[in-house]
Amino acid sequence: MSDLRELYQTTILDHSKTPRNFGKLETANRTAAGHNPLCGDRLTLYLEVDGGVVRSAGFEGSGCAISTASASMLTEAVTGKSVSEAETLFQTFHQWVAGSGEADLFSDDATGLGKLAVFGGVREFPMRVKCATLAWHAMSSALAGDGATVKTE
Repeated sequence: MSDLRELYQTTILDHSKTPRNFGKLETANRTAAGHNPLCGDRLTLYLEVDGGVVRSAGFEGSGCAISTASASMLTEAVTGKSVSEAETLFQTFHQWVAGSGEADLFSDDATGLGKLAVFGGVREFPMRVKCATLAWHAMSSALAGDGATVKTE
């Protein structure tokens, strides 16, 4: 097993068993819910945005290991980023996990995603892409300020 494939499994398990920033964020001024009816994943994403910057992020809910790990890593990745940078990160992440065509998913990270690149392996399992992107779609909705419940169907 390649080192990156091992990192994928270790990182997903770590963040799913011990999610970071789990719980309601009392200072949140942007929220959105997400639901993946195929898998049963449900979450609420909380963001505190001030001066065009995501100051803090949190989430609560339940879901599979990939969904929980993705939400956990999202909260770490977007904290301190501008709204524009967070949206760009969402687009890059989504293209990476949902991408098609030939790609060495377990090679060095040429995507600029850092630790989030471990989710590239999800593309091998198309039904799991929705699990990995649920929190990200909720973040996009929260940043847009519409607070609508997003669904990945």
